[in-house]
Amino acid sequence: MQAIVSVITTVFWGLLLLSALVFVHEGGHYLAARACGVRVTEYFLGLPCRWRASFVSKRNGTRFGITPLLLGGYAMICGMDPTKSEHAAQVLGFVHRNGRASVEDIARELAITEDEALEACIQLMDWGSVAPVYDPEQGECEGGSTYPSTYASVPRDAAGNTVLDGRQFDRAHATAEGEVWNPPCTDEEFLERERSHTYLGKGFWRRASMLIAGIFVNLLFGFLLLMCIYSVVGIEVAQNTNVIGGIEAGSVAEEIGIEPGDAVRSIGGMETETWEDIIAAISAAKGADEPFEVAFEHDGTVQRATVELAPDEILGVTVSYGIVRLSPVDSARQAWWYISETARGIARLFNPQHTLEMLDSSTSVVGISVMSAQAAAEGPTTFLALAALISFSLGLMNLLPIPPLDGGKLVIEVIQAVTRRELPLKVQTIVSYVGVALFLALFVYVLRNDILRFII
Repeated sequence: MQAIVSVITTVFWGLLLLSALVFVHEGGHYLAARACGVRVTEYFLGLPCRWRASFVSKRNGTRFGITPLLLGGYAMICGMDPTKSEHAAQVLGFVHRNGRASVEDIARELAITEDEALEACIQLMDWGSVAPVYDPEQGECEGGSTYPSTYASVPRDAAGNTVLDGRQFDRAHATAEGEVWNPPCTDEEFLERERSHTYLGKGFWRRASMLIAGIFVNLLFGFLLLMCIYSVVGIEVAQNTNVIGGIEAGSVAEEIGIEPGDAVRSIGGMETETWEDIIAAISAAKGADEPFEVAFEHDGTVQRATVELAPDEILGVTVSYGIVRLSPVDSARQAWWYISETARGIARLFNPQHTLEMLDSSTSVVGISVMSAQAAAEGPTTFLALAALISFSLGLMNLLPIPPLDGGKLVIEVIQAVTRRELPLKVQTIVSYVGVALFLALFVYVLRNDILRFII
């Protein structure tokens, strides 16, 4: 039973830490997207799931919530999927001129196949340009495994803005969902206006800022968290005093009556005012190879005892610790040092001489869960310090040029900016598959090491 509780506790702390940090990471993407005028339909703690608790923001239309699959988080930024439908403009105009239309009706009226009509509807739904209409009788539901067969116009003001466009949306003079809205332009112009509110419709610098924002927020979160720990909470530091912090059970010190909090005044005739003095005096007394006197103050009175230590025997006293709060400047320097060391370690992955060494010293979700449980047992300060260090690693690891990591997506954006043309969808798909395969291979290798290290 105790083993089961231990496993549950370990999993709980691991999921809590990773989910919170991934949620923070996705929060960076969310904030950057909103700042760049890009629509975001959902921002959730947990992975996409049919069962979830949520609410829709009246200010910008984004659905916020939590799912039971606490394995991370996600922000659904409109237009991240590069897939395009050549019939999207026609379908967009048709749905809004009719208010509501089924995939079957769209295909028949526009003389296209139902698959082509559904593909266009999926793209437009991803852009926040049309709303899905679920039919429970057909087994359709939000978060289900199939796409709905009917789509409706979204509420729009006279300028064509939707609630997902935030402050631009004129709520007082807008249509309702499923109400007819006649575009004051051609279908192609209407589609281009919608595209301008998506990730695909932004230039290189705004796309890059949205990709890097998650990384930046992870680093900033860890940085500020460490600064708070160092400057506000404080850290335990060994004190260079003659006051004893602890006594080892069964040791010589315990036998002669020394207790934690006692002050050692002299050892072998040498006065001891600091911990360094105590270490030096014990070493000198043992070197004389004869009994020596220990004088210590207990409850305000000085007591003396004669002891004799064998060459491999210790007195059994430990240093005392105290809480030290660093200045904001020193805290910032220490936090920056941790970021630099994390970055230096990740950079070593690209050196063939150190790649396996770094992978062997890395850890997966299993190792993070074990460390999280141990840190939680030591106290909130230790747990938060670990959270800061994991946040650094999570952010910097996302810079690796491997799809589906942010760094991999950024490389694609750089290539497209340099060549001044979009990479063919087929090429992007192949690169993504190769990246996912490499990422999974690294994950399995590190996971195997963690299993051997912590479980077997």
